[in-house]
Amino acid sequence: MMELVSRSKNVISQSKDLEVLHSLNSFPVFMGCVEHDESKDLHADLSWAISPNNGILQLISLIPINILYQSQHTGAVGGLWTEHHQIFANFIQRQVPRSVLEIGGAHGILSREYKKLNKIDWTILEPNPSPAEGVSAEFIEGFFDDNFTFDGEFDTIIHSHVFEHVYYPDEFIIHISGFLENGQNLIFSLPNMEQMLKRKYTNCINFEHTVFITEPYVEHLLSKHGFRQISKEYFKEDHSIFYAYVKDSSTPLVELPKGLYEHNKILYLDYVDYHNKLISDLNVKINKTSNDRPIYLFGAHVFAQYLIEFGLNIDRIVCLLDNDVKKQGKRLYGTSMIVESPKMLAGIDNPIVILKAGVYNKEVRDDILDNINSGTIFWEKFLLK
Repeated sequence: MMELVSRSKNVISQSKDLEVLHSLNSFPVFMGCVEHDESKDLHADLSWAISPNNGILQLISLIPINILYQSQHTGAVGGLWTEHHQIFANFIQRQVPRSVLEIGGAHGILSREYKKLNKIDWTILEPNPSPAEGVSAEFIEGFFDDNFTFDGEFDTIIHSHVFEHVYYPDEFIIHISGFLENGQNLIFSLPNMEQMLKRKYTNCINFEHTVFITEPYVEHLLSKHGFRQISKEYFKEDHSIFYAYVKDSSTPLVELPKGLYEHNKILYLDYVDYHNKLISDLNVKINKTSNDRPIYLFGAHVFAQYLIEFGLNIDRIVCLLDNDVKKQGKRLYGTSMIVESPKMLAGIDNPIVILKAGVYNKEVRDDILDNINSGTIFWEKFLLK
């Protein structure tokens, strides 16, 4: 039996002022692919609430960390992530770190990209270390929690796409602050969640991304705990934001702007309404498609889980497609669907692929059309853009 973590307080102000907006009942708690029987999968209600005071949007019930992150669920890297790491490495280099402690470095690819620019000591704290080829950073297995201590030398803490996974962002920044002296740096990349939710990306908020941690909240929290912003850059319009901060106890507080409650509430309810209409539209298209036309769903990840949980009819879908070879032949957690390589589309006359993979759509589409089957039909232009 799984015991959920209750989070009834506003993660920014710590007040108890949350208003429940919407729930998806019995949502899969893990977004990876597995080999065990479907009967062993766990589910919980995905319930989102908002603060009338400061507009923060957050989950109110959380999955225990050891279940949520039971294993790595993403491949080492794709073309877009390679570009992200390369550009982020250049951003880091401009801050001239002498030695780095990276929180949640996964495969270590960011450290490998930085090594091409400059060789420095780099240590990675990661609960599920899985070093990619050519990674020379030192790994420590574990979480950045109250039990973590580190005796090594570093003058810069780095994290990439970690902040959005943190259950208690206020405490996280306090904890980081305790590891740094005035004048030392904190550099991080996080998803541009504002743009992702506006564009209705299904990987924006979920059991891993449990707080809608947009720019106003990030900049408020960092200033609150004595960090002064040095630099800020955007990677793509809808992918990531790079931040560089220096610890400076004299930093003035950056206040939250007015109107975040109204803005975020409309944004989220539009997101729900969009997906209800999207699934209705897709199910009509599926039912109208001849039985001899094969239909596939791309993305063995939360992309597919969201569509299925909103009610997508999967009876006609042959299988899931995913480029990650470690997922192929396995089952997407929380579903009955098996994962295959997109290469199986080769030689099929005009196969249909449902594609809703957010910022990755173009990369996926171009690879299939250019390298596998130029006759593939993609269902990806849904309702709103």
